[in-house]
Formats: sequence, C-alpha cells, structure tokens
Amino acid sequence: MPTPYCVIMAGGIGSRFWPMSTEETPKQFLDFLGTGESLIQQTYKRVRRIFDAKNILVVTHENYAAMTQEHLPELPSENIILEPLRRNTAPCIAYAVLKIKKRNPSANMFITPADHLITDDAAFENVVRKGLERTSTSDCFVTIGIKPHKPETGYGYIQYAEGTEDEHGAYQVKAFTEKPDLEHAKLFLDSGDFLWNAGMFIWNIDAVSKGLDQHLPELMATLGETWNDLDTKYEKQSIERIYGECENISIDYGLMERADQVCVIPAEMGWSDLGNWGAIYDLGAKDAAGNVVVGERTLVQNCTNCLIVNGSKTKALVINDLSDKIVVQTDQCTLTFPQGNDQAIKQIVKSVRIEIGEDYV
Repeated sequence: MPTPYCVIMAGGIGSRFWPMSTEETPKQFLDFLGTGESLIQQTYKRVRRIFDAKNILVVTHENYAAMTQEHLPELPSENIILEPLRRNTAPCIAYAVLKIKKRNPSANMFITPADHLITDDAAFENVVRKGLERTSTSDCFVTIGIKPHKPETGYGYIQYAEGTEDEHGAYQVKAFTEKPDLEHAKLFLDSGDFLWNAGMFIWNIDAVSKGLDQHLPELMATLGETWNDLDTKYEKQSIERIYGECENISIDYGLMERADQVCVIPAEMGWSDLGNWGAIYDLGAKDAAGNVVVGERTLVQNCTNCLIVNGSKTKALVINDLSDKIVVQTDQCTLTFPQGNDQAIKQIVKSVRIEIGEDYV
C-alpha cells in the first residue's frame, strides 16, 4: 500500500474574523472556541491519528514559518512549505504534490485546510482511511462531502450519483455547485443527493500529477522549473523567482470540476468551516439569555443573543444592555456589529485600512 502523506493548507488570513485574525496573527493560529488549542493545532492532532509526523507537510505563507514551528514543534522544519505570496489553492497543492513526488513517487496524499472545526475525530479518521484505501488501488480523485442539515448558502455543494456507492462508501460525483442562494440551497437539501464541499481531497501522487499536467499545464510547467531545486538550499530562491507567474486559481475550478474520475465519500463528523463570527456564535455554548462568551475578564449584563469575544491579554470587557450583537475586543481594537451581518466585515476592514491605518488590519 502506498505511503500516506498529509498536506495541511495554512496560508490564508481569515479576514472575516477581524479584528482577531489579522495579517500578523491569522485565523489558523487562533483559539476561537476557548479550547486551549489553535485551529492548526487541532487539525494537526487530528491527522496524527492517521499519518506519521515525518509525512505531514504544512503549506503556509513565508511570514508564518516561525509561528507554524511554534504551534507545531513536532513537525520537521523541512516539512514546512513556504509560499512567497498567496496564489489560491491550486498552486499551493501543486507545489506540495511536487515536493512529495520527489520524496516518494508512489505516495498517497490527503489535503485538508488548517482552519476548519471537526468535533468527531473518530468519524474523521474513518472517512479519511476509507479514502486512502480507495486511492491506493485506483486513480480516482476522492473528496469528502458533509451531509447537510440546513439550507446553507455559505458553502459549495457536491451532487453525487445515487446507486453508485462502492465498497469504500464512495459515490461518483455528478457536479460541483458554487454557493447557492437560499431557494436553491433548500432544493439541494430536499433532493437528498447534495453534500457540502469540505475542501478535503485524497488521491495518489501519480494520478494527481497526471491530472494537473492535463488540466493545468501552464501552472505545472512553471512550477516544474523548480524540480531540481526542491529540498535543496536553492528551493527558496527558485520558488520566489517563479511563484508570481503561477495562475491564481482554486483546485476546485482548476482540477476537480474538469477531471473525469471524481468520487465523494459522505461524512458526518461535526464539521464547520468556521467561516465567520456567526459560525462561532452558532457553535458556542449559550447561557440562559442566549449569549456566547469567549475569553477572560468579561462581564456581560442584561444582554441577549450576543457573541462576546475578549481576545485581549490585558483588557477587561464590560458589555451592558445589548441584543443580537457581536462584540470582539483585542489589545488594539474593538468591533461591534449586528448579528447576521458577517458579509460586512470585509468592507469594514477596507475602511479601517484607509481611515485608521494598516497597523490595525
């Protein structure tokens, strides 16, 4: 059986979690739910149930090299893959594919984001092991789909062909669908053959190499220029020279939607992509008045249905007489905005950058 490798994607900023998530300390390195572990630490612990430490790689921005090592001290330093700039998921994954292929040309590979929440680790382990078994004996691309429990408009969807289940619990994929409006999301939920796209992928190195060469030839030609320099002292210089030329495209658009042999394994494992502050409120433990409070030195009086987050190490946070609000405090900034208005965060961040300054974003 091919050696299984895991790649954790950890290069994003998580701007919808401003002011806690910033360029300096992005979402994956934060503990939003008060568990005592950052999201990347939770992800790493989860994949260690399946993969040896020497076979786990993290792709992140070069600014986060030291932070990644600090959060994951067991991870070998040569397994931290550094991007000089952000170019979406296809270049990130293709870079990792080349690294693993050079180390082990017959490897199996699992891809996962660093910043998602999964509460059922045993169910996660079970579905990933099924996927690895599936791709060890075939060139199918396996993705993991989450069984939906509400008409969610913030996720992409995967439609699968009923009656095509194999011995690994995998179904043939009929279509990938982008984030729908509410009406279509309700139809997807009612139809029973749609799953949420969790952004996790499993494939063997040979199959994904051929797929990337076929569907993203320019990207692979550009990255291929670095082949002789990978895992040498020249890698950083070589990658910095060509990375800006890489096509800015997601792996979903660039590969999965174009490939023929794509399967999905439905899963229920307490998954959330933790896409915004509203998700933290939905998942948090609520008091009798419907409030979710995260952090220390926090006093909440006469409030209902609020999310109160104190991310400051030094300041107290006192909230009185608020309803249906989200309040987030850090050492240098405090944000208050209405529940259900998460889409406004990116515009707020733009305004802060212009009106107050770069130092606050």
